[in-house]
Amino acid sequence: MNRRPLLALPLILTIAACDIDPVTDYMGGFGDPVRGAALFAPRNLGDTSRWQGDPAGAAMAAAQLEFLARSFRDNPIYNVNNVATSQTLQSAVAEMRSYLGIAPGARNADVEILLRRASVALREGSQAQALAALTGPNFTAPPAEVLRRLGDMPRLPIVSAAAGMAANAISPGRRS
Repeated sequence: MNRRPLLALPLILTIAACDIDPVTDYMGGFGDPVRGAALFAPRNLGDTSRWQGDPAGAAMAAAQLEFLARSFRDNPIYNVNNVATSQTLQSAVAEMRSYLGIAPGARNADVEILLRRASVALREGSQAQALAALTGPNFTAPPAEVLRRLGDMPRLPIVSAAAGMAANAISPGRRS
């Protein structure tokens, strides 16, 4: 029996995994988008200043934060034994929203969708569509200002702490 093809399998899987964008693809959680978003949170949200000059990336990272906060609050799989993580994620959302000019009372799912739309529009080269996505009652700042802030993201310390907590909450071997 020839075992060589089986030896190449890990290399093939590693190469295929390199094509995954951890900002837009939460499947790094092996089929669980919450797990994937939490695993990539330290990379995407640990130091939000990494998105300086990349408003599309910043918008997707902010959408990821909204997703994580909603998931750790509402999903019974993740909100059990993770009260501190959930509360810190809510504080992180407040910090991110305050910086970007997003209404504090907006629904996480609505903001996530709008930020994703803005990110996709920017990646496709349509600033007009991005501005349209950043318009409406969910925003306290004018769309052009939200876009400017996305491109000039500072390090947000509460967001950074929440990113680490989310990753630790779902990591294998975590002791509750």
